[in-house]
Amino acid sequence: MAVVTRVDALPVLYPEPNDSNALRSLLFVRLETDGGEVGWGEAISQFPASSLATAALVDGLSHLILGTDPLDNLATWRRLRDQTWWFGYRGGLMNFALSAIDIALWDLRGHVTGLSLSTMIGRRPDLDPRGMRALASTHVFDADLDYEVDRHARYVGEGYLGVKIGMGKKGDARLGYDVKRDIKFVDDLRAACGSEAWIMMDRGQSLVWTLDDTIRRVQAWQEADLKWVEEPFEPWEFDKLRVLRNHSTCLIAGGEREWDARGFEEALAPGVLDVVGCDVGRVGGITGALQVIRLVEQRDVWFNSHAWSSAINTAASIALSASTKRCLIQELKPDPNPMQDEIVRIPFRAVDGWIAIPDSPGLGITVDDDAVRRYLIER
Repeated sequence: MAVVTRVDALPVLYPEPNDSNALRSLLFVRLETDGGEVGWGEAISQFPASSLATAALVDGLSHLILGTDPLDNLATWRRLRDQTWWFGYRGGLMNFALSAIDIALWDLRGHVTGLSLSTMIGRRPDLDPRGMRALASTHVFDADLDYEVDRHARYVGEGYLGVKIGMGKKGDARLGYDVKRDIKFVDDLRAACGSEAWIMMDRGQSLVWTLDDTIRRVQAWQEADLKWVEEPFEPWEFDKLRVLRNHSTCLIAGGEREWDARGFEEALAPGVLDVVGCDVGRVGGITGALQVIRLVEQRDVWFNSHAWSSAINTAASIALSASTKRCLIQELKPDPNPMQDEIVRIPFRAVDGWIAIPDSPGLGITVDDDAVRRYLIER
């Protein structure tokens, strides 16, 4: 029987080309067994302070992981939840730690058994042999919106099913601040991308929209056949979301800021969301995400794996997406970046608009330890 003999918490800081080269942070967890098998996990902690704090939590919880059997990963997940009730109730930094540890344990379990994550959690039987349809997920940051239209149309030309565009982000685009300008951008984007491309617009956290202005935007966007609008309001503003749904045929997406299945139960109240966004690096890892998928499958809504960090998160997200008929696409950052391209030997790529499901043991990736350490935050 293999047992976990080493737990490493590795906070990193890196520039993100898909976000105007803004600095972002993650927390990686590396587990190793007495037989030399290695598993990797990730928390989408996003800021250095939260990555360092999560690393300290992982260090403090390591005694609950050391000496355990990787095949008992579900028991380890429950033990971590049970023993962190005081500082992990309903989410917070503890969920980042739990997410990274859980992903690493599933990866480790796969390496011990020789099974891929997709095999372990199950794959929908009708999945296309090419994998999942790829959606280019990026931000607008250039002041020249004609350039941004052309850039995103180019992704569609490369085979992506469509684009999901974050507004109110770093850079000079200032998209999301003026209703007429926002409407024109989507109209121009539709003209450039063609009638078949999916277009989604994602309100950034820095933007505050009134209900009336949001209805104006979305009603105009639906004329351009917008697929969905993401997080048009704060996650807890259920009443506004219900009103918006009554005034639009566009799907409403949200959920990436939820911490656990209980939070998603509230977000899945009738008339709130059509598409549930779930980040495996935040929601309690693969085990937590599977709980969310079960909720989604019980309701008439769609599942979307929010994967906007590293190849570790992407690998886990692809397997989760492929496990349920309630998922239609897989988000992928279209431009090369350190956490997708440098830290793994074979980066994920969309081929003719499709992402293959990894079938090697565990997450199906080979992490380059040296590349990870180039981005380490000193502790």
